[in-house]
Amino acid sequence: MRLEIIAIGNKPPSWLRDGVDEYRRRMPRECSISVREIPLPKRTKSTPSAQCIKVEAEKIRGALVPDSRTVAMDVKGKGWSTEELSQHLMRWMTDYQSVQFVVGGPDGLEKDIVECADDVWSLSRLTFPHAFVPVLITEQLYRAWTMINRHPYHR
Repeated sequence: MRLEIIAIGNKPPSWLRDGVDEYRRRMPRECSISVREIPLPKRTKSTPSAQCIKVEAEKIRGALVPDSRTVAMDVKGKGWSTEELSQHLMRWMTDYQSVQFVVGGPDGLEKDIVECADDVWSLSRLTFPHAFVPVLITEQLYRAWTMINRHPYHR
């Protein structure tokens, strides 16, 4: 199965890329993780956020794969425990060839993207820098995988 994080944002600092790479490297080939970075659209002080969200949504739609399970990352989504995420991951590995996690820009995801997603997941009620979210997702996916496979990392 292929897990892909589609993230709107500028190139993250090297220490965040290193964090993502560390957990990607730990995952087995049959459950690989990739990150697709979509650059933020050009903004000025007078650019309405709705316009930016619309441009970002079009780029996200272009990256979505048919028949892939889509998970929108949204603060209003369901907060999953590690155990719940591991149950989702087990089901996804059985039922899907790919799962795509969609991370919006600073203004969030377009309402239609969230409504059309198969799942809406919230990492926390806290606000994180957008460049940090792929690290959190990859670590949590690795942790869920270790839980499924009774690896000691989860403890």
